[in-house]
Amino acid sequence: MSLVTEAVKVWAFAARGGIMNRRNVFAVFEMLFWPLVGLFSVGLLTRFLELGGATVSFVLIGAVAMNTVQIAQLDVSYALLYDVWAKSLKHGFIAPIHLVHVILGAGLVGFIRGLVVFVIMLALSIWAFDMDLRQAGWTGLAVFFLGLFLVAVIEGVLVLSLVLLFGHRAEITAWAISYLVLLLAGLYYPVTLLPTSLQAVAQVIPLTHFMEHFRSFYGFPLSASAPLARGFLLSLAYLAAGYGLITLSLRRARQRGTLLKLSE
Repeated sequence: MSLVTEAVKVWAFAARGGIMNRRNVFAVFEMLFWPLVGLFSVGLLTRFLELGGATVSFVLIGAVAMNTVQIAQLDVSYALLYDVWAKSLKHGFIAPIHLVHVILGAGLVGFIRGLVVFVIMLALSIWAFDMDLRQAGWTGLAVFFLGLFLVAVIEGVLVLSLVLLFGHRAEITAWAISYLVLLLAGLYYPVTLLPTSLQAVAQVIPLTHFMEHFRSFYGFPLSASAPLARGFLLSLAYLAAGYGLITLSLRRARQRGTLLKLSE
């Protein structure tokens, strides 16, 4: 099959996601309102506590990461959730498409929306809270965003797998997974403050290493060496495992008739 045909299939899902976002005012609200509330709530808290500049940056980096990952992950999750809510899940799989097309197409929309949120939040962090991004540089920012996006895709693939396995009962995971991962990855605090058992869990979460790498530009110590290598290697391993899981989930959904149960 030609690359052009494959690209068209990917673009079809990206275009669908774009149309759904453009026509849904709540999608724009979701992309702008909650990130702004999250940023200003923690930013104003740092002002009230009279924290130093480096510590303020530490906290704001967590806020930027949280909202970027959440928005990008939701777009991947919506790739099937929209069909579940419309009770038309089976129709998408009648077409000659593969899960790769679904994930890549939805991921493209998530990349764009996540990048918009990432840029807006960083700009507001500079304007409202004097966050200094010169220490990280453009390369550091680009690598940090790429890491956040990979984490979002991993979470999105996990949500898609759970939706295929459990249907409507798995909807809550689209919003819960990001917060759980961020809690363990050191959202507003070093992971060394976590209980020892949870610190071990934090070390196998890619987001931990991406945030620690970016925070190291502001003088904060690392909990493990070579954070970028660890973050990207873990991400690749989870992406491979996630692809295997979602393939298995789709097979089980077909065998158990879940696709038909979630369709009309």
